[in-house]
Amino acid sequence: MKWRGIGRQYFETVLMLQQRMITSSDDEAMKNAFRKKERSFKVRNKPGRRIYWSILANADWKLHVAATDEGLCFVGAHHQPLDELTKWANRQYPSHRVIRNDEKLSPYIAELTEYLRGTLRQFTVPVVLRGTPFQQAVWQALRDIPYGHTLSYSDIAGKIRNPASARAVGNAIGANPLLIVVPCHRVIGKNGAPTGYRGGIDMKMKLLRLERDGMP
Repeated sequence: MKWRGIGRQYFETVLMLQQRMITSSDDEAMKNAFRKKERSFKVRNKPGRRIYWSILANADWKLHVAATDEGLCFVGAHHQPLDELTKWANRQYPSHRVIRNDEKLSPYIAELTEYLRGTLRQFTVPVVLRGTPFQQAVWQALRDIPYGHTLSYSDIAGKIRNPASARAVGNAIGANPLLIVVPCHRVIGKNGAPTGYRGGIDMKMKLLRLERDGMP
């Protein structure tokens, strides 16, 4: 009887310890889940994790424009829906929230409006460009093209010291998120003909005419 009582007491003690271990494990799992949710909440709500957008509507122009806290990051095509911006943002800034903020975009829209009126030739607003080193090199070469001038794809390839990359240059230009500000409309075919443009050939020709007419 004595050993039977000891055995029962031993069994109950082991059972109690196992329950404590399970409870402790469950508590730790819950704590880890909470920490994960807390980190996720902090990431989603960082000030730098937002993309602000607004609409430029001037005369017959209508463009969606977007910026991060660091600078202008997107200028859309003429008369395209907001979906153009949100799809791009989901690819390039998947952890950012896209929210409308007209006040935040006002300095960027002001310069773009001046340009479209023919009273601004050089943009001064900060820009944010995400891309590969090759894309960055191409986009910088585009920014170096003077107002009212044009270059060919081969010219750009030469400027980035990669003369055999004209086709890749075209792909990088097609990925340019900042129409107008990074002036890919100034790149034309070798024969002088306008070529593909994310905003469409009509928009490209309109911008080229605007700059041609604004030349002294």
